[in-house]
Amino acid sequence: MRNFKEDLGHIKAFIFDVDGVLSASTITLYPNGEPMRTANIKDGYALQLAVKLGYPIAILTGASTEAIHVRFSNLGIEDIYLASAEKLENYQRFTDKHQLDDQDILYMGDDLPDLPVMQRVGVPTCPADAAVEIKALSRYISDRPGGGGCVRDVIEQVLKAQGHWMNEQHSFGW
Repeated sequence: MRNFKEDLGHIKAFIFDVDGVLSASTITLYPNGEPMRTANIKDGYALQLAVKLGYPIAILTGASTEAIHVRFSNLGIEDIYLASAEKLENYQRFTDKHQLDDQDILYMGDDLPDLPVMQRVGVPTCPADAAVEIKALSRYISDRPGGGGCVRDVIEQVLKAQGHWMNEQHSFGW
């Protein structure tokens, strides 16, 4: 088995869960029961940069709120799978659409519903505060918690491994 850093050179796409990965695992509830999620700005920067560089990105979540769709579509992500009770079905849609092999994909999940997809992908990863079963399966455990920059961490590592981080092609608008 190759080491984690070697695997990053082969990544062609990313898939991320939302609750516990792109937002903190602890959420505030509105009186109507709707969750209030927070988003990490640095995660957002890394996501939109990866999109601009041509990486297919999917959001694969059991949640189903308009706010999730708006947040990630505004970052340029087109493959947003909400209310995904059986994540493997939407995973297959994504890989078929983009003609990806399992080993081409880095997935970041944090809890048991993520296990089936994480068992398939080339590089399963998780935030620091993921469930013990997810940590045991992960090739990499970020030192950052869900909602705390763990997505930026893995995207940045892939882009650095492939020579796409902080190169002359970036346009920062300065």
